[in-house]
Amino acid sequence: MEQEQLQKVAIGAAAVAVVAAVATGRLPRWLRVTVVLAAIVIALGVGLYGYRFFTTPRTLTVAVGSIDGELPKTVSAMATRLATINAPVRLKVVDKGTVIDAEKAFAAGEVDLVVGRGDVGNLADARAVVIVSNTVVLIVTPPGSKIEEMADLKGKTIGVIGGSVNGQVVEALKKEYDLDHLKVAFRPMVPFEAKQAIAAKQIAALLVVMPVTERYLGLLRSLFPPAGKQGLGLVPIEAAGAIAAVFRAYESYDLPKGTLRGSPPIPDDDLTTLRVPVYLLAKKTLDDDAVTALAKSIMDTRRDLVAEHPILAQISAPSTDKDAFVPIHPGAAAYFDGDVKTFFDKYGDQIFYGSMLLGSLTSLFAGAWKFMAKEPDPGDRALARLCALSETIETAADEPQIADLERQIDRILHAELDKIARRDADAAEPSALTLATYRLERLIAQRRAALGGTATRTPTAPRDTLLEARHA
Repeated sequence: MEQEQLQKVAIGAAAVAVVAAVATGRLPRWLRVTVVLAAIVIALGVGLYGYRFFTTPRTLTVAVGSIDGELPKTVSAMATRLATINAPVRLKVVDKGTVIDAEKAFAAGEVDLVVGRGDVGNLADARAVVIVSNTVVLIVTPPGSKIEEMADLKGKTIGVIGGSVNGQVVEALKKEYDLDHLKVAFRPMVPFEAKQAIAAKQIAALLVVMPVTERYLGLLRSLFPPAGKQGLGLVPIEAAGAIAAVFRAYESYDLPKGTLRGSPPIPDDDLTTLRVPVYLLAKKTLDDDAVTALAKSIMDTRRDLVAEHPILAQISAPSTDKDAFVPIHPGAAAYFDGDVKTFFDKYGDQIFYGSMLLGSLTSLFAGAWKFMAKEPDPGDRALARLCALSETIETAADEPQIADLERQIDRILHAELDKIARRDADAAEPSALTLATYRLERLIAQRRAALGGTATRTPTAPRDTLLEARHA
């Protein structure tokens, strides 16, 4: 319901409630007590539900996968840390073995989140929460190789670590450099096979896509035989900018001088290549508040884990550009832009108009209940009893009967005076009782005169007290 419509309904209900309250008069005590107790019970129930709703951590499932198994360990460490600090969002890690299988589970709706690359799988319904790391495309040649550029790979075989995971990278290179025409072959393999193939000189170069951290650089160097001062070679991808313009999942990147080795430096100058961001992706339909809390929790906890898992130092905010290849999730955008709304910012209008509507409905219910189960007010019964005595006085046959009527009047007045003294809301109005009493005194005097008795009588104590209560 739109805000204007909700406002109209609340105001209309309030107006009807006022009319109903005026039409039905005061509520009897038992109903007032019932309404108050019911309101207290409802308020406590709503408060308890709200407390549990807002304090119970939200658990999200995240699919991960990597060849070396390092990524699931890192994400599991983060999940453990989130539980330790009692974060509002928790992670349940599902290891799918490979990036492809993880993204398939995400696309099938089996999980809420996935750690995946922008060039793998169907990301139409995916939105970025954070960038987990940036992987770099490296074409590495053995020590002493004469291959220095892409054209030198003509007729050669390139080993591809990860196989189908890096299929899109291979296709981008083939298209840009026409490698099919150069008869360059690509052979998928795992690290153990790559080490054997390099030693047997079955491949001329090795293509890897990995984060640039000391751990992964060490693993890469271990695949090649030691060669003294001769170091590994790197083949630049000079057309990285053109490739990134066509295949928007990639970015042109300059690998810093000395990344593989410091002295002598390898590469000996900044090297142009491709970079592939690895994202923590969420369904675009995932609740904004949950994603906001998740982004904040991740950015807060990475500092505690970066010493044990250095790759977490690469966690950063995704691009907030509208034309970004992987759009940022609105919940994550709110956190990184500093535009996180408070509870009352988000629900202030609903609370205001909802409270008006609830109060109006409560009044309507109470009014309808009283209208259906209306009982005479106790004060009204006292006045009715006094008025009913007037007919009895007119037909009184003797003085004893008149004296009995006076005692009945006194008892009624005593009871009402006690209520007035206690400030009971159900007591009759003193002014109404005074008028009724004077009328009955006059009728009694007239009846005594008609019977030949005394025409006047000194008012009894209760009636004197009634006069005092009236003037108080």
